[in-house]
Amino acid sequence: MSVTEGQQAPDFALPAADGNMVRLSDLRGKKVVLYFYPKDDTPGCTKEACSFRDNLEALQEMGVAVIGISPDGVASHQRFAQKYGLTFPLLADEGAQVAAMYGVWKEKKQYGRTYMGIERTTFLIDEAGVVRKVFPKVKVDGHVEEVIEAVRSLEG
Repeated sequence: MSVTEGQQAPDFALPAADGNMVRLSDLRGKKVVLYFYPKDDTPGCTKEACSFRDNLEALQEMGVAVIGISPDGVASHQRFAQKYGLTFPLLADEGAQVAAMYGVWKEKKQYGRTYMGIERTTFLIDEAGVVRKVFPKVKVDGHVEEVIEAVRSLEG
């Protein structure tokens, strides 16, 4: 299954790095940037997380909540958030059920090896819980700027 634009975003509840459960439905009334990333503290994922961190204030001023999701556990998320001063929730999707529900748990190939993993993808969800924009196969450079532009176009 893959989540597409115009569709209601599937609800979920996952533990955050701070130990609290985060439910997507609890964020109704806010725009949500939900970004799936492969692994804590790896070069691309760190760059992406820090880019969201550096633009968090601008996004929050536009009424946007930012949430990162990866298959890493809570302890890994805690270390990652602490190391880089990440103040938005990082959710532990151990077992990748939510990633699968959103269609971002894919077969990947690297160094001649095939494995299952996250395809870096961002979803922009509106206040009513509807997916307004999907950014598949995200390239980290310039991505947050694309997200901010998409948020602005929603406000249009």
